[in-house]
Amino acid sequence: MDSTIRMSSTASVERKLANAPPSNHSPWPVFWIASTAVFLVSMDGTMLFAAFSALRAGFPLATAPDLSWVLNAYTVVYAAMLIPSGGLADRHGRKKVFLAGVALFVASSVACGLAVSVEWLVGARAVQAVGAALLTPASLSLVLAAFPKNKRAVAVSLWSAVGGLAAAVGPSLGALVVASLGWQWAFYLNAPLGLFALWRGARVLSEAKQPSEGHPLDLIGMGLLIIGIGALALSIVQTESPGWSRLELQGMAGLGISAIVGFVIWARSAAAPLVDLDLFRNTTYRYVNLASLSFGIAFSMMFFTFFFYMKSIWHYSLPLAGLAITPGPLMVTPIAALSGRLASLYGHRPLLIAGCAVYAASGVWFLIMPGTEPAYLTQWLPGAILSGMGVGMVLPSLSGAAVSHLPAEHYAVGSAVNQAIRQIGSVMGVAFTVMLLGNASLNRADFDAVYLTHIGLAVLTAAFCLPVKTRPAMAAAKS
Repeated sequence: MDSTIRMSSTASVERKLANAPPSNHSPWPVFWIASTAVFLVSMDGTMLFAAFSALRAGFPLATAPDLSWVLNAYTVVYAAMLIPSGGLADRHGRKKVFLAGVALFVASSVACGLAVSVEWLVGARAVQAVGAALLTPASLSLVLAAFPKNKRAVAVSLWSAVGGLAAAVGPSLGALVVASLGWQWAFYLNAPLGLFALWRGARVLSEAKQPSEGHPLDLIGMGLLIIGIGALALSIVQTESPGWSRLELQGMAGLGISAIVGFVIWARSAAAPLVDLDLFRNTTYRYVNLASLSFGIAFSMMFFTFFFYMKSIWHYSLPLAGLAITPGPLMVTPIAALSGRLASLYGHRPLLIAGCAVYAASGVWFLIMPGTEPAYLTQWLPGAILSGMGVGMVLPSLSGAAVSHLPAEHYAVGSAVNQAIRQIGSVMGVAFTVMLLGNASLNRADFDAVYLTHIGLAVLTAAFCLPVKTRPAMAAAKS
């Protein structure tokens, strides 16, 4: 039986939220403002797949390792800042941190487009990652606070589906924009939507008083987490870099692990730690985070491998590859919406197990079916649809299950922990894919190891989801 976090203040807040009378104000404007910003963050990441070749042409004197930092600086900073940003939102106000994140993301996006050197671009991308990290956990906590408890599963599923939609349109839209207007517009496109979210957010969002107000921010814990996650992410993304020796990478990984261990020791004794480790006493929260790590690896391996296969085996152009990948992610949004409704009735575990099975089936399809000659409709599209269905069932359900038992005062930091763990998984997935498929010339057989790993990670994720218990008490009593 799950051990729940029981503190008197938390119980009081949860009862008030669960039993509060319906508000006269619809929560959907809050949802759309928060989701618009998350859409920008998700789309920005996938658009750069399309912009990378144009960046090489725009900075001809830069080496490939130099340009890789346009991606790596963002990845490392974003992963390192997610949990501290969640702590800032819980301590100092979710609206305030959300709007600050959106403003920083928009300003740094414009700075990216104006870059006249790789160093400028990398620096602007690092600042952009800070903005993205500030707004992401704050946006989810705003959504959680806006919806009554019985509607949160649907809201969280839709919030996650927005990221899936952004991932779907990112590569194809990025290829079109970059080909038509230049790589700068992969960044300038963030400005109109971001400014709209900033304007509407300032007018519509309200700042709820936080139970944790008055506690000082845990600067020591924040520093240890930034060093720990940042160093660990850096050691992963530089695995195949010729500029880093094996000893340096091992030292960086050791620094990261030591800092994370130091954070755990500190958090056990600190009066008001950045992350309350009692959150992990809840069985569902603990196993959902393990599942998020394994599925984060699997998801990024799948997405990255699609590009390798389309370009290296079927020799698709980048715009055509972007269009070919789109149907799978497009399945995420409608499946996620349906999954949220089912989760509110039956809990997340059935969807997680079924979704992992579907996702494993997509790995089996890609292992067996696609050949060396393009046959998109018969050999690729069915597998893409299966993978999109699996992702639509699993990713939103992981997000929903992770926040289902969070105390109200830990909405942002609790969700940020889950997102940071998934981000580390994504970093690991990209590194593994580059390690397996980074050869100059690829053969069809080179992809078998990736797809076998894909299947194994789907099964592992399902195993981690077995202890998850989020079924509503009313539904459980009826069965």
